[in-house]
Amino acid sequence: MITRPTEKWGRSVREQRAAIAAGTLTEDAAYAPRLWPEPFITAVDTVLDAYEADVRSLSSPSDEELFAAVERVVTALNAVNDEHGRIETGEREDLCEHIDVVLTSAGQDVEALTSRRGVGRHELTDEWRDW
Repeated sequence: MITRPTEKWGRSVREQRAAIAAGTLTEDAAYAPRLWPEPFITAVDTVLDAYEADVRSLSSPSDEELFAAVERVVTALNAVNDEHGRIETGEREDLCEHIDVVLTSAGQDVEALTSRRGVGRHELTDEWRDW
């Protein structure tokens, strides 16, 4: 099973809120609720739901179909970031890794896919990514 970045972020938010409630963490010291507010996590989850369904729906996909799915998820995440402004370096790395892992879990060789396009694996999302 693939663990989404939003699961990690949400877990941190819940843990820090619990620590605040228990009196072991001050609100000022709690970074997670500020970094990953619920509306942001929900918006990212909606985008990832669509991406994962998109990739699952592909049967023997061409490179063009795979890159189209990546483009759709990245441009949707661009819109989320435009609205919420929450995708920084850590989130970018988490999201790019997730995009790659979804393809890999669907049986795609991401290294070969990106190589055929003349880019490195780490550049899978670069063409469309604003974050």
